[in-house]
Amino acid sequence: MSHTEDRPNGTLLTARGIEKSFGANHVLRGVDLDVRRGEVVALIGASGSGKTTVLRSLNGLETPDAGVLEFDGGPAVDFGAQAAALGGGEWSERRAARRRAKADRAALRDRSAMVFQHHNLFPHRTVLENVIEGPTQVQRVPRETAVARAEELLARVGLAEKRDAYPHELSGGQQQRVGIVRALALQPDLLLFDEPTSALDPELVGEVLTVMKELAEEGWTMVVVTHELQFARQVASQVLFLDGGVVVERGAPAQIFTNPAEERTRQFLNRVLHPLD
Repeated sequence: MSHTEDRPNGTLLTARGIEKSFGANHVLRGVDLDVRRGEVVALIGASGSGKTTVLRSLNGLETPDAGVLEFDGGPAVDFGAQAAALGGGEWSERRAARRRAKADRAALRDRSAMVFQHHNLFPHRTVLENVIEGPTQVQRVPRETAVARAEELLARVGLAEKRDAYPHELSGGQQQRVGIVRALALQPDLLLFDEPTSALDPELVGEVLTVMKELAEEGWTMVVVTHELQFARQVASQVLFLDGGVVVERGAPAQIFTNPAEERTRQFLNRVLHPLD
C-alpha cells in the first residue's frame, strides 16, 4: 500500500491516521504528520498529550494500533492491516505476520535515531564505546571507521577530550551531547529528540540546545518533542500542538506563537508563557 501520491514534494516521512491505545487510555487519535527533508518539526503540548508516543511510533519503539507510516523510498507500513494479520488466521499465518512486523520495526529504526530524555548511556562503557556500539554491532561498520567517525563527532560537540571518560564522570549536559553524537553516528535520515533538555539543570540546557540549533542549520531533518518553546520558535520550520492525542493546530512558528487559530492553543501558550498572569 503506497501513499506516495499523498506526499508533498521533498517529504521524507508521512504518517496518516496514527492511533494508539494503552488499555482504556486512547493516547493517539488519528495523528497525521508530514516531515520534509531538512526541516525541524516541533511537537508541543501538555504532558500526556501524546507527543512522546508519536515520536516513539515513528521509530518503531511503539507499534500503533492503526494508521500508515511511510519513509521516502521505502514501503508503507499499514499498522491496522498488521494488527489484523497478527490477530487472526492460521498459526503459520500469524507467525509470518510477526516476522513481517518485526522487519517493519527494524526498517523504521534503520531510517531514524532517537535522543532520549535521560541519555540512556551504558554506564560501564566509555564515551567512545557508547558512540560506536550502534555502528559496529547493528550496522556492522568496521571498528576503525566507527572510531574515526565518533572522534570527529565528539570534537564537533566539544567533547573530544572526553572520549575515554565514563558517563558518571560527565555533567548532565555532556551526557546528553554524547547521546546526540551516538544518534548522529548512525547517520540516520531522521533525528528524533524526546524532550532532550527536560532532565537537565537549567544552566546546562543551553549547551544542548546550541548543538541542536547547529544541526538544524546544517540541514538535519529533526522531529523534536520539547517544552523549550523559545527553541521551537527560533529553530522549527513547523510546529504541531497536540492535546488529548489530537493535532489541534499546526503551522509555522510565527503563526502558532503569535496568532494561533485555536482557542485551546491560545490557552496552552498563555499558561506556559505567562504562568503568573
